[in-house]
Amino acid sequence: MNSQPNYTLITANRNYSSWSLRPWLLMKALNIPFAERFEPFTKPDNFAEFRTFSPTGQVPVLIHGERTIWDSLGILFYLAERHAGVWPEGDEARAFAQCITAEMHGGFGALRNDCTMNVGVRVTPKPMSTALERNVTRVREIIEEGLDRFDGPWLAGAEFSAADAFYAPVAWRIRTYGLDVGRGQAWVDHVIAHPAMQQWEAEALSEEWREASHEAELAAAGAITADYRTG
Repeated sequence: MNSQPNYTLITANRNYSSWSLRPWLLMKALNIPFAERFEPFTKPDNFAEFRTFSPTGQVPVLIHGERTIWDSLGILFYLAERHAGVWPEGDEARAFAQCITAEMHGGFGALRNDCTMNVGVRVTPKPMSTALERNVTRVREIIEEGLDRFDGPWLAGAEFSAADAFYAPVAWRIRTYGLDVGRGQAWVDHVIAHPAMQQWEAEALSEEWREASHEAELAAAGAITADYRTG
């Protein structure tokens, strides 16, 4: 494994970009060195601009030398082949972490759409749809199962893993919208307290970028009761 990989991670706005957070947090938590490149959302559709560096016109993107790796899950797989700690070592914990990571990547559409990520605000949400209630219930089940089976404080045991990185954007959503995840709140508090998450939050609060469509989605979700953004 290369101890000094030539990685550049391309991400977008700290307030909004939940997909960017996943590999960024994973690499920070595992002390994988990388250069950062910031490409903000400046309008509702950034596809043309992002296509200059991303095959999908989306972020995140990992550049490794001459190679481009796209999609948060693709980046995770790539890093897992080159760095220890991406997955738990134990078979049971690793299987659980991989399943819940895949579930998060492919599901929870109502949670994504109805509770968009915005780190710097607090919202009293509108009444939940049935789909959103099911998503929140499932998140609570996953977190509680992970803590119960593997004794915490992380989702799959004593060490941070890719599963925690993939659920970290949900931790911001839980806080922003006051979602009830029962005993899973212990994990929410723990992951938010991670130094890398604190760095992400500080950058989110200070960044000057605002994008109208993201702000409109937030307003549609409910009543904004507090806005801590200073940028």
